[in-house]
Amino acid sequence: MNFEQARFNMVEQQIRTWEVLDQGVLDLLFTVHREDFVPATHRALAFADLEIPLGDGERMWTPKMEARVLQELELKPEETALEIGTGSGYLTALLALSCSEVTSVEIIPRLHAEARGKLAANGIRNVRLEQGDGARGWGSESYDAVVLTGSTPLLPESWLKLLKPGGRLFAVVGDPPVMAARLLRWSAPGAIVSEDLFETVIAPLRNAPQPERFAF
Repeated sequence: MNFEQARFNMVEQQIRTWEVLDQGVLDLLFTVHREDFVPATHRALAFADLEIPLGDGERMWTPKMEARVLQELELKPEETALEIGTGSGYLTALLALSCSEVTSVEIIPRLHAEARGKLAANGIRNVRLEQGDGARGWGSESYDAVVLTGSTPLLPESWLKLLKPGGRLFAVVGDPPVMAARLLRWSAPGAIVSEDLFETVIAPLRNAPQPERFAF
């Protein structure tokens, strides 16, 4: 398989057509080799427009979603990011090459260990990998960007408290069959600007907070 041709086709046919035109983001898609992060049994599908299974019920985002979210976050070299749900480690790598440091949390021990190995093999060293449940928040540090890679029916206020002034948070909020890919920005003390970017459906974070369900 010609990986370089497949990578080029992915960028031209999937990424650019999904309003991802930031040259820095496009360049990263050539720098970080996606085929190094997908399971070996699915390597031939590394550039396909689908959610590749990772096992344990988890899946990678599609390439266009990874690129679009990276563009929307507008990370700067001096900034820090928090990722909830390391998964394959591919988005982690893209984030790491866009800012100074990434903290990434994964609840599944196997995925946590595999991502550590893949990131090390690709020379990504500015990532702090944590193993645990981050569905309701993580620690008390603040970040310039926060990304939830699984959906959540509710977005607790606690997440917004992790943002530095000017910080951005990306989350997919809601229940199937329609969820909103939402970007929230810290604009002033106590003021958050929210923008729904597109509709999608992705698997929920394990142990994500649930709304009260009324029984009749």
